[in-house]
Amino acid sequence: MRPVSASAAGHLRPGGSSRRVIHTMIGSVAAACTFSSVSAVNVSQRTASPSPASENTAFEKSGLEKSASSPLGSRLRVSGRPASLALSLAVASAAVLPALAAGPAAALPRDDKPSPTATPGAPGKPNSDPPPADMSKVGGDQLGQAGTQVRLGAGAPVLPKDVTARSWIVADAESGQVLASHNAHWRLPPASTLKMLFADTVLPKFPRDQQHTVTPDDLAGMGPGSSLVGVKPNLSYSVHDLWLGVFLRSGNDAVHVLASMNGGVPKTVQDMQAQADELQALDTRVVSPDGYDMPGQVSSAYDLTLFARSGLQNKDFREYCSTATAKFPGAEGKDKKRETLEIQNTNRLLTGDFGLAPYKGIAGVKNGNTTNAGSTFTGVAERGGKVLLVTVMNPASGESQAVYKEAARLLDWGFAANGKVTPVGELVPPKSATAGTGTGSGNAQGSAKNRTGQAAPAKGESGGIGVALGVAGGALVLVAGAIFLLNRRWPIRKR
Repeated sequence: MRPVSASAAGHLRPGGSSRRVIHTMIGSVAAACTFSSVSAVNVSQRTASPSPASENTAFEKSGLEKSASSPLGSRLRVSGRPASLALSLAVASAAVLPALAAGPAAALPRDDKPSPTATPGAPGKPNSDPPPADMSKVGGDQLGQAGTQVRLGAGAPVLPKDVTARSWIVADAESGQVLASHNAHWRLPPASTLKMLFADTVLPKFPRDQQHTVTPDDLAGMGPGSSLVGVKPNLSYSVHDLWLGVFLRSGNDAVHVLASMNGGVPKTVQDMQAQADELQALDTRVVSPDGYDMPGQVSSAYDLTLFARSGLQNKDFREYCSTATAKFPGAEGKDKKRETLEIQNTNRLLTGDFGLAPYKGIAGVKNGNTTNAGSTFTGVAERGGKVLLVTVMNPASGESQAVYKEAARLLDWGFAANGKVTPVGELVPPKSATAGTGTGSGNAQGSAKNRTGQAAPAKGESGGIGVALGVAGGALVLVAGAIFLLNRRWPIRKR
């Protein structure tokens, strides 16, 4: 099988105590979710008082596709010519820019749909092996237990039963509280969701306007069938262009060019492992910078959520992960002029797809699919001032777009359960956030113990806000349902 993939401005000031409230919600209608009984597989459900969420893209050869009917009446048409979204950008100065429609030039084809038969770990292995009995307890003891972990309070909705992922987590992006989870620390192949760690590690190192002329060596070593944005040797690209290729098209070619700029793949892998250690993402072992299937490369729903939360502290990360469509430089013609390609984000909760409306309040983050990993997805969304993170790994359902639909169901549940559940754990802060304090949010019980079999390593309170985003300027069009701004002080829970 050939795998599939896909998925806003400087680091914010530390110590900011005031909450900036900027709300402009996207007008899409959230898909209805019917909450039913909790899946009866190793469920830990307790009544408690309420407590104040190888990326190898095989490009489709098909051309135009008809848009299915939608109650929105304004579904994106995904055939390389997506419909424009009327959105507005709210900025700190309260200036509002109108969203403009951008007609495509030469459009790249879309990626294939994920295959429901993809199995993690080893090709051909039945998707039925149980989670290990002894998993990491970083973030709390309950997160290390197998099965579904949730503690419902009075009036809390039960979890949706039609969630089949091998591992998932729903967490509050601001407080770090984990609202519910299922095998949160199960080490599984991550696919291109690992690109979140790549971006969190490498993105701050190069200014976005820096130009780089690609050499053939920059593109060496990519795995067969890798997802590509279309980077060509002997042509110049800006760092901004390359990151658009990473986030929108999950381009392994763009990853390898940036890794080459960073000193090469081995150094980048080492840097990523060091960053994972800093974030206390102790389930993660990095072997390839792009998430391509490699022996021993694993992460977990818990760790992927940490990567997303850390990356979202950076304005450029937020911008790229929330960009729906953009212009990307193509080949050079005989007249030495560069052709322009329109690329579209392969995060279907952001752009929509047939039978799948854009999720209300979505703002990224990253999705992926490989033979060993199956479908993986980490998303962030905001509603009513609440910002949730969700990660879903390898749904067993044969349902079309299962990873997105299951993520949407879990987000719906998380928003409905707000204030009605007792957290089952928490997202820990980076090591540096607790250095010298002797305390931390969560329980990182020894790097060596919690990262069994890994090689040696080869970043306060947040003012989260949602804002519908739509910018038209130059060659870039940003479209997103929500963006939240975080300050640099990590949300360490008060004790």
